[in-house]
Parts: sequence; C-alpha cells; structure tokens
Amino acid sequence: MTSRVEIDEDSETKGSMWVLDQKLDQPMDEEAGRLSNMYKEKKFSVLLLLRLAYQSLGVVYGDLGTSPLYVFYNTFPHGISDPEDVIGALSLIIYSLTLIPLIKYVFIVCKANDNGQGGTFALYSLLCRHAKVKTIPNQHRTDEELTTYSRSKFHEHSFAAKTKGWLEKRSSRKNALLILVLVGTSMVVGDGILTPAISVLSAAGGIKVNHPHVSSDVVVLVAVVILVGLFSLQRYGTDRVGWLFAPVVLLWFLLIGGIGMFNIWKYDKTILRAFSPVYIFHYFRRRGMDGWTSLGGVLLSITGTEALFADLAHFRVAAIQIAFTVIVFPCLLLAYSGQAAYLMNNTEHVADVFYHSIPDSIYWPVFVVATAAAVVASQATISATFSIIKQALAHGCFPRVKVVHTSKNFLGQIYVPDINWILMVLCIAVTAGFKNQSQIGNAYGTAVVVVMLVTTLLMILIMILVWRCHWIIALIFTGLSLVVECGYFSAVLFKVDQGGWVPLVIAAAFLIIMYVWHYGTVKRYEFELHSKVSMAWVLGLGPSLGLVRVPGIGLVYTELASGVPHIFSHFITNLPAIHSVVVFVCVKYLPVYTVPEEERFLVKRIGTKDFHMFRCVARYGYKDLHKKDDDFEKKLFDSIFLFVRLESMMEGCSDSDEYSLYGQQTERSRDGLLIGSHGNAAASSNVGPTLSSVDSIVPVGSNTERSCEQASNHTDSDEIEFLIRCRDAGVVHILGNTVIRTRESKFFKRIAVDYVYAFLRKICRENSVIFNVPHESLLNVGQIFYV
Repeated sequence: MTSRVEIDEDSETKGSMWVLDQKLDQPMDEEAGRLSNMYKEKKFSVLLLLRLAYQSLGVVYGDLGTSPLYVFYNTFPHGISDPEDVIGALSLIIYSLTLIPLIKYVFIVCKANDNGQGGTFALYSLLCRHAKVKTIPNQHRTDEELTTYSRSKFHEHSFAAKTKGWLEKRSSRKNALLILVLVGTSMVVGDGILTPAISVLSAAGGIKVNHPHVSSDVVVLVAVVILVGLFSLQRYGTDRVGWLFAPVVLLWFLLIGGIGMFNIWKYDKTILRAFSPVYIFHYFRRRGMDGWTSLGGVLLSITGTEALFADLAHFRVAAIQIAFTVIVFPCLLLAYSGQAAYLMNNTEHVADVFYHSIPDSIYWPVFVVATAAAVVASQATISATFSIIKQALAHGCFPRVKVVHTSKNFLGQIYVPDINWILMVLCIAVTAGFKNQSQIGNAYGTAVVVVMLVTTLLMILIMILVWRCHWIIALIFTGLSLVVECGYFSAVLFKVDQGGWVPLVIAAAFLIIMYVWHYGTVKRYEFELHSKVSMAWVLGLGPSLGLVRVPGIGLVYTELASGVPHIFSHFITNLPAIHSVVVFVCVKYLPVYTVPEEERFLVKRIGTKDFHMFRCVARYGYKDLHKKDDDFEKKLFDSIFLFVRLESMMEGCSDSDEYSLYGQQTERSRDGLLIGSHGNAAASSNVGPTLSSVDSIVPVGSNTERSCEQASNHTDSDEIEFLIRCRDAGVVHILGNTVIRTRESKFFKRIAVDYVYAFLRKICRENSVIFNVPHESLLNVGQIFYV
C-alpha cells in the first residue's frame, strides 16, 4: 500500500481531520487494547534496561572489578606495622569509590557522552561542535545541519558565549586544548598496556599461593602465555565470546561479595567502623609521609573508572548507573571490607591477601573465575584502546592504520592489527621486565590519575559550553575533583622511579607521534587550501580543459571540500588527456559520532554541464568506517545521478524561487552544495539537511511537480546515459602522493617535518590501502609541498 501527501494549504488540516475521524470510529475495546499495549511497551522498556545493565557488567566493569586482586599489596608494599592502618586504608578505599566512580563518573561524567560515545575524543568532539576549536578548518555550513550535529546556542552576553569567544580568539588555546586531549589519549593507550599486565599477573599469582614451592618465573610465564593468547584472539573480535563476559563478571562480583561477607563475619565485624571518615585523619597522622605515598596503592581501587567512560557505547546511562549501584558498588565494598577483616588477624599475608582470604573448599573455582575475570577486564581495556585510536584517526591525530570491523551487528566492535601487536609486545615486556605487582601498580596508577585529571579539565568546558551550567557549579565540581585527584597525583609522583616512569615514557612516545602527525596534516591541508586552483582558470580552459577527453570517469581524491585542488592543475599540465567525467572526491570526518547514510554525500557541479565535472564530499563520523569498495562507489554515482535529476527538475521550473536561489549560488560562487542520497528520491523522506525532500525544492503542488518532471525528463536522461557510458568505460582513482618538506631552518620544525613526519608517512598505510582501491585502476600523482 502506498500513501501520498497532497501539498496545499489545507493538507495539514485534512490529515489531522482524517486521523481524528479514524479515532472516532474506533471501538472502545480497541482503545483499551491500545492502552494495554502502551503498558506492555513500558514494561518491556524496563526489562530492556535491566538487560542492558546486566550486559554492561561484562563490558564496562571488568577492569574495576578485578582491582581487589592487588590493591592492599600496593598500599602496603613493605608490610603492615599497625593493624589500625588497615582500617584507615579501608576508609580511604570506601570514600575513593564513593567520590570518583560513583558520584563523579557514573552520575556526572557519563552524562557528557556524545550520543552514547565516551572517552576524551568524544568530549573533544562535543566541544568542537559548540565552539570553533578544531585545528583543521575543513567544515562547511551544511555540516552543522546534520541530524547528528547537535549543538546549543548561547546568549550573546552569557558566560558560555564569553568562554567560547575566549577559546576561539587564539590558535594557541586551540592547540593547548588539543594537546590536553592527546595527553589523555596517550595515557589511555598506556592503560591498555598496563591493565592486562597487572590483572593477568595478579590472577596467575594464585598458583604460587596454593603451591609456595612454585617460582615467580613460572607465574610470569603463565601470565605471558595468557597474554599472548588474549592478543592473538583479538582478530576474531568479541562478538562470538562476548555473551560470556557478563555472566563471568557477574559471577565474579557475587563471589567476591560473598567471600567478603564471610570474612567480615568470621574475622572482625568491627571493621565496618571504617565507614567513618575520622579514621582517614588518624591514618595520615599516624603514618605521615608513608601514609600519603600509600595513596598510590589506594588509587588502584578506582582503576577501570576511566575505561568505564571510554566503553560507554551501546549502553544507556541509566543501565550503567543501575549496574554500578546495585551490583558493582556493594560487592566491591564487601570485598575490600572482607580482605581488611582478614588482614586485621593476618597482617603477614598482605602480599596475596585476596587468595589467602578465600575458603579452602572453593579456592580453585575462585582461581578459575578470577583468571577469566582478569581476561575480560583486559579485553575491555584493549577494546577501549582500539576505539580511541579510531577516534584519533578520524580527527587526523594518528597515522593511517588498518581498522577492521569484527562484528556485523555492532559497529563499535573493531580491531586494529598494528596497534594490537604493539600493545602485546609492550605488555609482555612490562610483565616479564618487572615481574612484580608493586612496580606495575605504580605505573598503572600514574596512567589512571592523569586520564582522570584530563577528564576533569575537559568537563569544565563541557559544563559551561554544552550543559550551560552556572560557572559556580562548574567551579564546585572542578574544585572537589581536583582536590581528590591532585592528592593522588602527588602521591604517584613519589613513585616515578619505582615503575611510574613507564606510562610517562609510553605516553610521551604516543604524544609525539600523534601531535607531529596532526601538525603535518594541518600544514598539508593549509598548503592545499592556499594553492588551490581558481575557478576562473578552470572555466577559461573551456569544456575540453584544453586536453583530449578520453572515455571513463576519473575520481580525483582531495582533502579540500571546496575549490579545485592543486593536484588537478599538476595533473593536466603534465598529461595531455583527462577523462570525460571528472569527480573530485573528498572524504571528510566530522566531529560527530556518525553520519546517517542518507546524509552521507554532498554533490555539486563545477562549471557548466558540458564540463562534466562534479564535486562529491563523503562525510563520516569518528565511529564510522570508510571502505572504498564497490558499494561506496555505487552510492557515490547514485548521488550524482540524483543530483542531475533534481537539477534538471529545477531547470524545468523557471518560476521557482528555490531554483533562483540555488541558481545564483551556482553561477556566482559555484559553492552551492546539494545533498544527494544513494536511495530513490521519491522514496526518501529525508534526503539531507539542505535538500530535505523533493518538495522543498520543487514548487509545491502535484500539477507543478508533474510539469517539472515532463520538462526535464529529456535533459537529465541524456546526461545520465552519458555518465553511465563513461562509468562502464572504466573508473580510475587518482590519488596524490605528496612529500612535505620545510623551508625553515628551525631545528625542531625540521626534525618534526623532515624526519619524524616523513618516517611516519613511510611506515603507515597508503591512502590506496585504506580506501581499498584496486591497483589496476590506481593512478598516483607525486608532488612536493614546502611548508
């Protein structure tokens, strides 16, 4: 059955009356049935929320849940001198879990997600949409009209508007914001190395507890074997085994919570007095500087909180909150309280208190579950690392690497082979090199606290620009967060020489790689922008461009979303022929998580019709994966065909106000972009933001539309047939192979551009590989840029 909406003055009223008549004709029992269905839908939504909360345990909370394996040992690496210190440490753990994961992250930071996407780059994308802080100025006004491009408008004299103006005023502030984001990203990569190392090594340490004669080297070897297996299986993705994650982690939380209750009842019920913050004051007064540096071990109780925010995708915030408050938080409090109760009577067992506190009858089952939970926790962190590398790649902040989707059902499940093997080598090196939970814990704590500080600083801008909170509220949030996190940061600084240097070195290496790559990308874009060919020069060449036009279509890839790139003039001045149809293709990533398929392409014509030149901008979000294959090529050509049809339709209607508007843009600046869709225009209700439907351009009324179609049928069919013949003759992909050199003699700039950036471009994947362009239809055009 098809439906038609008559577009006239009374169409909305008639439609409303039709619906009203239908409702009046409904029997009363149908109305009761409708109310019953609404109740069932509400009940279903509650069940769905509970199901999501259950599934989030395996993806989000694995890292946080395995912290009881190593917290007390890292808090007291030299043993416990006074049992009262255990109560003070437990009190610190309780309030750390309450202030950071519960209040800050679960109930505040998680609400700052970008349509379900978390992490530092998701926050950066939100800021890029609300302020012009993006360092690559490749955005067009039509990008802001995407359905996923949500943003807030500020009052001219508001504090948010003043903050926005302050950020946009100087490029140094934009660069400082970018560097802050890159520091957080680098530390998340370090987290992806250290989490598997400490989690798996701590879990494997249970072998030595039950068999004291086993050497530490055997434990390290077992951990390395597990790590090699874990990273080797990444290529298959988590879709096939992901259903196991939630039950494993749920069983883990129930076990540690139950064991904790048993130990409280068996060893020391008075341990619950640690819920009073007074014992924190007594703890610091009694231990002095040793108590302050022990915060580095207490910090490990909240590790995994940063991964919680990075792994936010696919789960509602409400599901995250339910899972944490109902399962995670109570079970962690019971687990730490139970271990503390055991330590009150067995202070000598602090090194492996988790395994020593397990009842003998269930020791090996718990060991198996602990190992499985450590693997799940490692998997969650590795997946978060892949996700944030993909986001950095989309923002032009990471060298081109291969990104593979491992699931047809979930877009967010990806695998980055190059990063996976780098993580594996570094993780094994850390595990085999330190052989000690304490030093790895020191390194782990440094990475975690830096990520938290970066998140806090970004949240200041989010609260002001995105949420438009009063500056006093932002100040209170920032002050409370920084007091706690700076305390932890000062403690881990004392342990830089005891393993804390590892994440700093790793983060510094990745920071240099990302910033130099971004710097080179910006300079290359600026050069292309300033050296683009003028439209007058192209039009002056005439329809033949002063060359022989050979059959076929040439797809010229460029980073410019407007204007004719320098590579085109370089090409036609060195070769005597060009294809009959030339399409400038710009693959552009926007600061949104995804771009809907129907809004993917922007198409416009360059010159008059006899030039047969088009521009097509393919827009992607940082979560989307661009694959240059037949499907992409088909959608691109369908968008051009649709553009030709709509353009001819407009030409057949000379009295159209919309046509005169678009015509002026086409004749004067050639910059009027028209949105195309890969689908059928007649069946599409939302072709794009500029062209939301056919009726928005064609004069309203079915009779006028019919006359437009009749007037334009002959014109557009001839051009479309010509385009189809050219496509069948062959498609050639023309890519620029550019080399960047610096003219300046500044030492650091020359090192960065001529050596580091050149080396990264040499070892990273070529654009032809990323786009999957077949070699037989690839044409590289080489040129040198001086910046």
